[in-house]
Amino acid sequence: MKHVEKALTKKAAHGPDVDITKYEMGPGSMDAIDDLGKAPRDLAEKMGEVGVVTDEGARDGSLLIVNNAVGHCSLRVSDGMELMPLDRALEKYDGLKDHMWKLVEPDKDKFTATAYTEKATGYFIRIKEGHHIKNPIQTCMMIGKDRSIQNLHNIIVVEKGASCEIITGCATGNQAGDSLHIGISEFYVKEGGSLTYSMIHSWGSGTVVRPRTGVKLEKNARFTNNYVILHPVGTMQSAPVVHLDGEGASCRLNTVCLAHKGSDVDTGGTVYLNAPDTSAEIISRSITKGGRMVARGRLVGNVEKVRAHLECRSIVLDDGGVTLAIPELETKVADVEMTHEAAVGKVERDKVEYLMSRGLTEEQAVGMIIRGFLVGGIRGLPEELERDIDEAIEQANLGD
Repeated sequence: MKHVEKALTKKAAHGPDVDITKYEMGPGSMDAIDDLGKAPRDLAEKMGEVGVVTDEGARDGSLLIVNNAVGHCSLRVSDGMELMPLDRALEKYDGLKDHMWKLVEPDKDKFTATAYTEKATGYFIRIKEGHHIKNPIQTCMMIGKDRSIQNLHNIIVVEKGASCEIITGCATGNQAGDSLHIGISEFYVKEGGSLTYSMIHSWGSGTVVRPRTGVKLEKNARFTNNYVILHPVGTMQSAPVVHLDGEGASCRLNTVCLAHKGSDVDTGGTVYLNAPDTSAEIISRSITKGGRMVARGRLVGNVEKVRAHLECRSIVLDDGGVTLAIPELETKVADVEMTHEAAVGKVERDKVEYLMSRGLTEEQAVGMIIRGFLVGGIRGLPEELERDIDEAIEQANLGD
């Protein structure tokens, strides 16, 4: 415990330093919302911005956290899965001893240390062995109080031969512009299991976002992570760490980002290929519209017969924006296949003019090119996620 307490002042490895002491822990209670269809209008609109629907008929499970309180938790299909607040799971499963703080070090930095020393809210999702959940499970994390901390810890376990898709929306309410989100996530995908996890953000222009994620994959397990941030944010730093520990395991980390003026976004990920025949892709597509965008990617081949590819591509729309690609490949063995490529460019004027000659406005032309750039090189994006990206691009006024 002492080593964790010492880390309460430890700076993060990346991103601007943050004075946590200027924030106070957000409220831990709220009135329950039994039906998301009856949620307050402002809350429903914010949920809609990040892909969380109030009509739960298309979701097999829904969970809403506002500040540090679980406001809604429901299962439409309970066979083969569990969805519950973290505190209930800790009681039911004796502290989740095999899963709690196993993939994220509590003394990593001041944010993990805060989550460890303070009682974190969060959720637990378990997909039981052999079950395939038909419709997505949705979770929503909302900050509703200014100068507050949202302190979360989420655990997902996909058991042997099971599969599911999870859509998580994160947002800041209009009255909570200056706030801090801390999110600890630990994902376990057992042998032959599959997890697709899509996260969509709509934070405030002053929000500080510091997620810390660890993922462990067993034999022939698959994991796809889609990370989308197309709205302004104060400062964000995210770099999930994935361990491919079982033979034949594979993962794909996709990032789609638009860095607005005043935003400082630092994203990426690390994959450790620890077993033969494992494979990984880290793909980043970003647009800099006056903000700072850093795309990191690190692939570590620890055994022979692994394949991995890292790709960072960025477009600078406005002068004053900054883009930085940091690809890393590491191995100490001979029989590996690991590649990377990075490119920075601009929207080509001749393409804009061609589309304008076909009847589009300049804004429509730029938006179409940007949309194709952001999602065209990323395989396997869910259709709903592509629609959300389209809407965010339209709202961003990229042709201005």
